[in-house]
Amino acid sequence: MKFKTISLVAFLIAVTFSCSVLAEEPTVAASSKSNDAIESLKKFLATDSDDRADLTKQSFATTPLTREETETARKLLAEDWSKQLRKSRAEEMKARVLVEGEFNMPFAYQVFGEKPENGRSLFISMHGGGGAPKRVNDGQWENQKRLYQPEEGVYVAPRAPTDAWNLWHQGHIDPLFVRLIQNMVVFEDVSWDRVYIMGYSAGGDGVYQLAPRMSDRWAAASMMAGHPNETSPLGLRNVPFALQVGGKDAAYDRNKIAEQWKTKLAELQKSDAEGYQHFVKIYPNKGHWMDREDAVALSWMAKHTRNVTPKKIVWVQDDVTHLQFYWLGIEANEAKAGTTVTAEVNGQEIEIATEDLTSIDVFLDDRFIDLEKPVTIKSKGKSLFEGKVEPTISGLFETLNQRGDPQLSFPSSVKVKISKP
Repeated sequence: MKFKTISLVAFLIAVTFSCSVLAEEPTVAASSKSNDAIESLKKFLATDSDDRADLTKQSFATTPLTREETETARKLLAEDWSKQLRKSRAEEMKARVLVEGEFNMPFAYQVFGEKPENGRSLFISMHGGGGAPKRVNDGQWENQKRLYQPEEGVYVAPRAPTDAWNLWHQGHIDPLFVRLIQNMVVFEDVSWDRVYIMGYSAGGDGVYQLAPRMSDRWAAASMMAGHPNETSPLGLRNVPFALQVGGKDAAYDRNKIAEQWKTKLAELQKSDAEGYQHFVKIYPNKGHWMDREDAVALSWMAKHTRNVTPKKIVWVQDDVTHLQFYWLGIEANEAKAGTTVTAEVNGQEIEIATEDLTSIDVFLDDRFIDLEKPVTIKSKGKSLFEGKVEPTISGLFETLNQRGDPQLSFPSSVKVKISKP
């Protein structure tokens, strides 16, 4: 296997990493080996990608790393990966069209303000329409292109690949948006951790669905004048969520459902003070059109930065399923709509709660737990794993290929078995 551009299919493949229990504290000799591993990685990446062997089969790839070396390796792999994307995706950026199987997604964008030192913000703005002729949805797209103007950032208005009622929450949207984010990071210096999703009307429907099911990709989300259909707010635990609807927007009970979500979000935050940040505004004298007063959501979202390693995760599978979510992963045969798992870190312990799964991959990283100390993973008071784990270049490389996001790459993992009740 050669280290080439990652395909979108790779994002949907879960890979299980083995994790060794260490009997002793790292020694000076071990530290020397890990230093050698970083130097070996540099030499490996300096060769042409077409001439590389399988990185995971190299001896340096499984050498245990220190915390600092893990960050160095993550950065080196990310830089090399971005360099390859810059070559392979230049044409699609020039054409302003992304492709996923049979689906094409044109997009238009503008850049606003001065670029911050840590990278630009990215606002993905979804148009309305849906269940209408192509010309109607094209008109909605044209309107969305100029509907909002952030003070700073890249404002992207994609054109939905279909004209169906559920424009923005069909299964092809998720990988297309991942690809769009990657391209904007590589070509427009966007920050991985300042990506925002927003949409109006049918685009708002999309936000209701995509914000929770892809929450590990977003810094914040903003729903305007949409309908949630069957989706649940539980998955919004770590995504600040803005919700705005006209008080007279009675079609499909959008106004009534907005009031219900306002109550639900408040209750969720009351029971989990560190999660479920939200901003809800219902305009009593507005109908479906809010006269652009809803633009206040852009500055509200811009205050937030993504946390890729939250101490608590609430994962609820949508009808479009995913195999990984923050620092959790599952096998494909367990990816079913409605499946729910909660995981929480307390010191060196991780507690997992689920009634639906039989095994879970827990990806580990010094960003949220100390890998120099033993880690304990429990469920219902039962210990599922106890021991120390080895951060490796191989772990980082594998998860970078799976997630297509260096911030969501992890140096080690443990697979635990969950007993059914």
